[in-house]
Amino acid sequence: MAQDRPQILSTWSFGRTANAAGWPVLRTGGSALDAVVAAATAVEDDPTVDSVGLGGLPDASGRVSLDASVMTDPDRCGSVCYLRGYRHAAALARAVMEKTTHVLLAGDGAEAFAARQGHRRVSPESLSPAASAAFAEWQARRTKAPPPAREGELPPMNVEERYRNARNEPSHDTVCVLAQDAAGSLAGAVTTSGLAFKVPGRVGDSPIIGAGLYVDQRAGAAAATGNGELVMGVCGSFLVVERMRLGLSPADAIGYVLDRIRDRYRISGEHQVAFIAMTPDGRWAQGALAEGFTAVHTDSD
Repeated sequence: MAQDRPQILSTWSFGRTANAAGWPVLRTGGSALDAVVAAATAVEDDPTVDSVGLGGLPDASGRVSLDASVMTDPDRCGSVCYLRGYRHAAALARAVMEKTTHVLLAGDGAEAFAARQGHRRVSPESLSPAASAAFAEWQARRTKAPPPAREGELPPMNVEERYRNARNEPSHDTVCVLAQDAAGSLAGAVTTSGLAFKVPGRVGDSPIIGAGLYVDQRAGAAAATGNGELVMGVCGSFLVVERMRLGLSPADAIGYVLDRIRDRYRISGEHQVAFIAMTPDGRWAQGALAEGFTAVHTDSD
């Protein structure tokens, strides 16, 4: 739909937290980049969110690792991945963009860069109470794995599948934020703690420019949430923006990419991918592979 600027659009119900932090920046004349980083940081700081920030659910080793990216144009983007012990991954991704000639810093290198930028280190072992309880539950379920299936039987569910069934929802709820400021400039930020109980070292789409996030002032902006492996294989956010460049509306561009994912992957009931998108003239849309996705939009009304 068309929209007067400025505006901010965020994923999932905690998009309310994001927009509550980002909108005042826009309302007072601040930049879209400042707004999306403020929005992402607010969710990273919320201990009740179990898929973003150090309050997120850990990997299989019991440690939380973060991925994030920010972008305003093809030549202005930055990201970090497998970041442990530092809370504000989105702000650090912005520092990569603004203070280095690189795009992506990973692991120990990202952590050393965070220290040089003055970010305060938090012990990666100090899980939030909720994450600690969930990890203990997951470990208990893991030790009670069923025996291998006999010939002719269906194979047993793996550990992640058993946890998802017990929890009744997957943990892949990345916060994505797109904003347009009063001058018409676009910016995006994405930050996540990734898939719950992932193999240590796993990195999803969020810090990958063109997969989890893509912004081009001439064509638009898009960001992805959900199962990152499905997004990476089709360069999802880049493809949404490229379809908008060719003249599709944001909704039709998202639909095109979701159809591509359906066509090229074997989709199961636990899979989810969702996109938000925004054009330079202020149109925006959201869309998802499956039911259950929500987004939050804020403007002067």
